[in-house]
Amino acid sequence: MTKTSFAIIGTGVVGERIINQILAHPNCEIISVFDENKIRLEEISTKYQLSAAESLEAFLQTRPDWVYIGTPPVSHAPLSEQIAAHGLNILSEKPLAHDVVDGKRMVKVASEAKVHTAMHFPLMYSPVVHSLKNALATKELGDIVRIELHTYLPNWPRKWQQNPWIGTREQGGFIREIFPHYLQLMYHLFGGFTISSHTTTYPREMELCETGVTALAKTENGIPIVLNGLSGIAQEERLEFKVFGTNKVMTIRNWSELWVSEKDQEAVQVSSSIRPYSLIDACHQTVNGQESFLVSFEEGLKVQEWIDQLLN
Repeated sequence: MTKTSFAIIGTGVVGERIINQILAHPNCEIISVFDENKIRLEEISTKYQLSAAESLEAFLQTRPDWVYIGTPPVSHAPLSEQIAAHGLNILSEKPLAHDVVDGKRMVKVASEAKVHTAMHFPLMYSPVVHSLKNALATKELGDIVRIELHTYLPNWPRKWQQNPWIGTREQGGFIREIFPHYLQLMYHLFGGFTISSHTTTYPREMELCETGVTALAKTENGIPIVLNGLSGIAQEERLEFKVFGTNKVMTIRNWSELWVSEKDQEAVQVSSSIRPYSLIDACHQTVNGQESFLVSFEEGLKVQEWIDQLLN
């Protein structure tokens, strides 16, 4: 079987993680990388012995099966237009775009070009999410009575994710960077929902991103949702996605831990024996005509609508 080829735009911390995932896959390869930061581009191309393109046009002429966009959100829409014009499939970093207007542009150009689209939501391919999905499918939790998301961040930007835009009000913030993973998960598990009220707090410095958000929402089936985020606080980082049932409560903590509690008992951490296929597997399967799960730009646009609402 021919290897599925990728080309990478954006070689930051997350882009480098994608590079490592692709290089570790036996059926995939990277044929080109590009970054406007020439120093970083040279560092990454040398470190991984990858071919670096001198320009975006030269990059696109390599004709990969997938182009990964790992650049700041404001650039996603114009890059997608150029990639789609070359008939290439697009794997975009989250959030989909800078805003809903740009997100609609991306959906439109990809649809017109008839290319495959995917979002980088690695949480969807994790064992803990698949265990939660199975528990919901088998009614193990009982009736679902509430969904909650809590994100507590002592530092924003996080110490490992320092760049010129991640802390700005224009493009950064944890609502854009962290919330999309969980909003998409809620949508996948429970369908659409409506945000009825929210409060988002910002610092006095107009250029800096949000410091807190609280919101109330409800699924189409009437399940209440609580969204809660706070940064710059005196505690360790903790992220918790909680599904409350009448029989059990399941919590995904810090991305990869699954905790289960029952009535009058402390929560216990459980391990998952499920080993689902990865996002890179899904990209490979898709271009080879196999059925696979990818989060499309259309789903990314739904998430973008909620992000825009929370930011206003």
